[in-house]
Amino acid sequence: MVLTQSELNSHLYQSANILRGSIDSSEYKQYIFGMLFLKRLSDQFDENVEKIINELVSDGIDAKKAEKIARSDPSEHHGSFMVPKRSHWSEIKKASVDIGATINKAFESLEHENPSLEGVLVAIDFNDKNRISDAVLNKLVLHFSKHSLANSNLESSDILGGSYEYLIKHFADDSGKKGGEFYTPIEVVRLLVRLLRPAEDMKICDPTVGSGGMLIESIKYLEENGFDKSKVSLYGQEKNLNTWAICKMNMLLHGVFDVHIFKGDTMAEPKMVDGGTLMVFDRVLANPMWNQKEWSREWLEKGDPFNRVRYGLPPKSSGDWMWIQHMTATLKSDGMLGIVLDNGVLFRGGAEKKCRQGYVNDDLIEAVIALPPNLFFNTGSPGTILIFNKNKKDSRRGKILFIDASSEYEEGKAQNFLREGNISKIVDVFDSFSDVDKFCNVTSFEEIVENDYNLNVSLYVDTSEPEPEVDVTSVNNELEELIETRENSYKEMQGYLKELRYCE
Repeated sequence: MVLTQSELNSHLYQSANILRGSIDSSEYKQYIFGMLFLKRLSDQFDENVEKIINELVSDGIDAKKAEKIARSDPSEHHGSFMVPKRSHWSEIKKASVDIGATINKAFESLEHENPSLEGVLVAIDFNDKNRISDAVLNKLVLHFSKHSLANSNLESSDILGGSYEYLIKHFADDSGKKGGEFYTPIEVVRLLVRLLRPAEDMKICDPTVGSGGMLIESIKYLEENGFDKSKVSLYGQEKNLNTWAICKMNMLLHGVFDVHIFKGDTMAEPKMVDGGTLMVFDRVLANPMWNQKEWSREWLEKGDPFNRVRYGLPPKSSGDWMWIQHMTATLKSDGMLGIVLDNGVLFRGGAEKKCRQGYVNDDLIEAVIALPPNLFFNTGSPGTILIFNKNKKDSRRGKILFIDASSEYEEGKAQNFLREGNISKIVDVFDSFSDVDKFCNVTSFEEIVENDYNLNVSLYVDTSEPEPEVDVTSVNNELEELIETRENSYKEMQGYLKELRYCE
């Protein structure tokens, strides 16, 4: 039976039902993704081994020798993952007790055999019987054993990546506010990528990479537009170890192998450095934690070795403008940044205003886009997208495009979402960089300075409807008719009262 995308989605999501009641829903993802990854690698390895054996036997090599070569020689697998016996799914199925320990050992062995997987799987601990029992793990193993995840059993190898994205979205939904820490709605990601237009030979970075959606969508954009995805370099960094592992698995299941995802705190310990200085990129895309309270301000006060604090340190209560300063410091001289943040970044005063003023005066902001409400899992706040460009076109210098996209959405059950038409409309006006009544406005710096560097979109895009003109003569005539009707009704009522002798 060849699995379609919807069938695979359903099969994988059913595994969550097995875990319900054993662990918190916010933790489903690490266990299910780990099992999915192990099963996929084992099944595909078996398929590759069978193919290699047939080829070697046809070349005159003894069947037993051919099998030994196929199972142990990495060069025969052309870069695919090697799965040692201890990590094979058949070994997992044999375990009836200490199943979690068996899975952990399988992960360790798999990482040892494949250095590119170092740290990805051992970050997930299956051997905690107080949280997840052998009985639950046995059900999970039996469930994953129902279908082969080798290429020959899939409608296309691409559907694995599609199902992974499907699960990430649903686990973000189950996790509520915590879901926003590792997942940005795909429509917002797609909008950001289309605004920045990545191309071949570019270096693309997400310094708050989460589960990797920004980088995956950049690859899809390249493929959709006829570019060679192998001609881009992808980079990211993630502080949360489990989320980092999810990101690595996401990349591999999407067939993205040439990618550099680092572990660690981007603000305090950036790993994307070259010779002691920050690496620079053609495109940076990010959705960092909004209004972050813990962002290493005390450490940066002592002096930043990477010279990122160009316009001043933001307040401890919000690291938004420090994220912007970090990211613009990693842009090439013609690079662009697209970042999703809370609306407060546009108008808060104090140190944040000083940062905002510096970016406006240095002509680095190209567009400010007000998003619709309730798009994100961790907040009902509408949020905003800011586009920074170190090399604006001459026609755009000294100006910022403000776009009010707050009404560009379709309502959903839990969250609103952007439709394709909404995304295209926003991208089209950004590309044309021209005024559209009640939607966007190209604004000069002089007007922004007059507004004391407040970048709130509502100051520049008037979406109010004009009051209808009042025909005074018509209204007065209508009023006179009403008065006359009232007087006639009153006289009629008095007549009835006299007949009934209630009044003289």
